[in-house]
Amino acid sequence: MSLKLNSSGGGSVTLQEPVTANNQTLTLPDNTGTLVSTASTFAGTGPAFSAYASSAQSVNNNTATKIAFQTEEFDTNGGYDNATTYRFTPTVAGYYQVNAGINWGGWTSTYTFIMVYKNGAELKRGSSVPNNAVGLNNTISCLVYLNGSTDYVEIYGQHNNGSAQNTSAFGPSAVFFQAAMVRAA
Repeated sequence: MSLKLNSSGGGSVTLQEPVTANNQTLTLPDNTGTLVSTASTFAGTGPAFSAYASSAQSVNNNTATKIAFQTEEFDTNGGYDNATTYRFTPTVAGYYQVNAGINWGGWTSTYTFIMVYKNGAELKRGSSVPNNAVGLNNTISCLVYLNGSTDYVEIYGQHNNGSAQNTSAFGPSAVFFQAAMVRAA
């Protein structure tokens, strides 16, 4: 059963029942409020994933290298490929919060970088300076618009230590990649 509300200006709003047995919630706020729905195309229930590197990865000197995050902690919409491309390609257009971190295996005498790539090109960059006491860690956080069909994001790392170096293999706390939709397009 559907409910149709007609306006005096000729427009209308139609409420249609869900096609599944699942309940859906629609909350209509006061004039200054925000419309909230449990539908999957709204922020808060949109795509999200979290993955981490389960093994160390070799990165050549002064070479931007895509980091492989092989283990998914969760992937609500199947948008992250943890086997071949190591990229996030959401199926819902919107603005996504992207977070990533790289721990560089304990060496301390160089500069390191972490980059967010969108569609194969560098979009944002974070860097680290040497700290002989704690090693090198990079983190990055940014908002990225993704069109929900062809746009994708990946994480790259780079260093200038003179020879190939490994990322650490400390699990989900050290080398990670996450994204979540924060606003629909």
